[in-house]
Order: sequence, then C-alpha cells, then structure tokens
Amino acid sequence: MKTPRKQTAENYIKEIRRKSRRIFSSEQKIQIVMEALRAEMSIAELCRKYSINESQFYKWNKEFLEAGKKRLSGDTTREATSDEVAELRKENQRLKEMVADLVLRYDIVKKSLSILE
Repeated sequence: MKTPRKQTAENYIKEIRRKSRRIFSSEQKIQIVMEALRAEMSIAELCRKYSINESQFYKWNKEFLEAGKKRLSGDTTREATSDEVAELRKENQRLKEMVADLVLRYDIVKKSLSILE
C-alpha cells in the first residue's frame, strides 16, 4: 500500500496545470502546422492565436515534416495514435478477462469430473 505523500503548494499547482492542460487532436495540430506553412502570419502570431508555446509548435512541425519524409521515402509503417492504443488496451484487457473466466470454468469442470470418478 502506498503511503500518502505530503503535497506541497508547488506540486498542487503543477498537478492542476497538468490536469487542465489542453489536448490538441492530431487534426488540430496538422491544421496549425499547415497554417504556418502558408506563411500568412508569423510563428509568434500563430502561437498567440492558438495559445501554444512556440517550442510546442516547433515540436509539432518537426514531427509533421519527419512523418512526411518517412512516408515519401517509402516507409509505410505508421505509429498508432493514442486513441488506437487506448482501444487496443481495452480490447487486450477484455480478452484477458475472457481467458481468466475460461480457465476458471475449466478448473471447476475438471474438479467436478474428478469428484464423480
């Protein structure tokens, strides 16, 4: 059992910021990067418009360009999105529970058959 840690004010604020952080979908990230590529406004203005840090934008931009480079070079494998990973984890958990249930039923049937003999 975990022992409760004393939460400092700084940690409390960090936790609130972490939980209230906006999550951008991949489509939103692509839209923002594409808007920057059109060069209709500066990167600083674009980041202010979407209330994101410039370093975050440059990270998305780099990921976008790297993915395009991989795709054009013939690398057809792609990484799963976080939604796909979450869905696969749910399915994995469901299958594990089914196997556990079947093993339990098998043990019950096996024991009941051994009693009858």
